[in-house]
Amino acid sequence: MRTKSLKKNKINVVTLGCSKNVYDSEVLMGQLKANNKEVVHEEEGNIVVINTCGFIANAKEESINTILEYVQKKEEGDVDKVYVTGCLSERYKPDLQKEIPDVDQYFGTTELPQLLKVLEADYKHELIGERLTTTPKNYAYLKIAEGCDRPCSFCAIPIMRGKHKSTPIEDLVIEAEKLAASGVKELVLIAQDLTYYGLDLYKERRLADLLRAFVKVEGIEWIRLHYAFPTGFPMEVLEVMKNEPKICNYIDIPLQHIADPILKSMRRGTTKAKTTKLLKEFRAAVPEMAIRTTLIVGYPGETQEDFETLRDWVKEMRFERLGCFTYSHEENTHAFNLEDDVPEDVKIARVNEIMDIQSQISWELNQEKIGKTFKCVIDRKEGEHFIGRTEFDSPDVDNEVLIDAAKHYLKTGEYVNVKVYDAADFDLFAAPV
Repeated sequence: MRTKSLKKNKINVVTLGCSKNVYDSEVLMGQLKANNKEVVHEEEGNIVVINTCGFIANAKEESINTILEYVQKKEEGDVDKVYVTGCLSERYKPDLQKEIPDVDQYFGTTELPQLLKVLEADYKHELIGERLTTTPKNYAYLKIAEGCDRPCSFCAIPIMRGKHKSTPIEDLVIEAEKLAASGVKELVLIAQDLTYYGLDLYKERRLADLLRAFVKVEGIEWIRLHYAFPTGFPMEVLEVMKNEPKICNYIDIPLQHIADPILKSMRRGTTKAKTTKLLKEFRAAVPEMAIRTTLIVGYPGETQEDFETLRDWVKEMRFERLGCFTYSHEENTHAFNLEDDVPEDVKIARVNEIMDIQSQISWELNQEKIGKTFKCVIDRKEGEHFIGRTEFDSPDVDNEVLIDAAKHYLKTGEYVNVKVYDAADFDLFAAPV
């Protein structure tokens, strides 16, 4: 017994799912470090905390496989304890406890203090903005709100994350200042819904005010907007984007579909006409803006005609960035009451058709960049190239700039001006100027 008690615990945090989970893991790790715990991210450790995703079928499968993998390691004596937190355990805790009882304990998305207690750490309220970031040093995710009040029929996020809750502007500014002091130059703002920011706290949408406050933070060069809901979008944000060079000419606005019958069934609170008008207003206000969106095909009742409406609209709108996914039938959502009636092979064919169209659009837009100069941040070196991004590209999901490492030496996190000399569907080839 004595030798076991002398062994120093090392806590390994494993993160699955979206950037919001990355943020939550970083907060957990910051708390553990403040309690003088040895903590690592996705390395070897005798205590494992798995931060799971429960959003759609693929993500749930990955989470369950990861839990089983670490339970197996526990049985083999490679790890001592396995704890599970995050969206999957928030949503399915009773089922998980029954099906995978060898996990030491399951925690929901709001049970950080309880998780810390089990890890023999105290929850420190005074640690505003103290995180152990797991992203490359030059950028960090900054979660400005938790939860969601939207009634979208296909989405389980409100079940897992609760009602929308904005973080006060002053707390977010402190967090941004701490990130800047640690060398972060780019803030990627995330929430289930940026558009709603401030309504609960201030009784009005305050995203534009938040951006004005962030712009004043010294050391921050880029501020990027992710996950803005189209309905009720605060248009003054466009004015701030146009006038403040630190705010990237970029917005991620998940639109999901465009055929009116599907939008109505999805409970999106908008129409094709309203959405098209909004995007045209975006383009008029900030002509150089890159718009990223995500779409769902194969939603219950989606006819060939509905799909063709979507397909033709994608051709017409020429989004700079676009992702397309097959519908996932999620229990306890409103859409679960509908019949999941589009065959899987049809869903996949529709995704492929949309993405083929998008890769052609992306190729054409990239060809227009040849010969032009862009400010670019260097994220990493990979093989023969330094990999960078322009302000029109978010980490991990968007286009990248490839710079020949044999000819040019660059530093990670450095901002450089580059001239594009060639372009593929999703990559630009450039040299520093």
